[in-house]
Amino acid sequence: MKQKHFIDTHKGVTGLFILLLIYYFNQWQNINAWVYLALHGSYGIMWVLKSLIFPDKTWESKCSIFHGLYMWAGLTLYWVSPWLITSGSVSSTPIFIGCSISLFSIGVFFHFASDMQKHAHLKLNPGSLIQDGLMSKCRNMNYFGELLIYVSFAMLSHHWIPFAILASFIVIIWLPNMYRKDRSLSRHEGYVEYRKRTSFLIPFIW
Repeated sequence: MKQKHFIDTHKGVTGLFILLLIYYFNQWQNINAWVYLALHGSYGIMWVLKSLIFPDKTWESKCSIFHGLYMWAGLTLYWVSPWLITSGSVSSTPIFIGCSISLFSIGVFFHFASDMQKHAHLKLNPGSLIQDGLMSKCRNMNYFGELLIYVSFAMLSHHWIPFAILASFIVIIWLPNMYRKDRSLSRHEGYVEYRKRTSFLIPFIW
């Protein structure tokens, strides 16, 4: 099996899991729970569609059942936010919820649009360095978008644990992947200049 099979199934059932939590904790009137379901649930569906329409080659590699289940278990840490919201009846002000939705929407744009740009560019120009569009200011715009998405999820929980989990994913998985990508890109002509004029993860900041 491929890595994406485990990742896609986890993303795909996230909405159902959140709905189960709402049912189990009887949180039918909890606005945070429903907003979280709308955001994270739709993100899971979009991820699966992305995987079907313009897949990321990173997740196309084969893996063992053990490694796949290990990945599945790790991704389950992202379910801490909805558990905190539903088990503790967490609620937010309309302004706070609006900010979370806005952050999520912006993150979705950067994440999925940059992945689509990468997919289309490499299909038409295989083996070339992507230096325009969303990649013109940041070398990891897709990760930046994903960062905004998961921050919006963590915000709704009103708890530090989801932020700590996100930080651990960044340190253990995201950063090594991004550094590995930089090493791979370094073989292309023009990379040195491209690196100088682009940010690593957060546009114009880092």
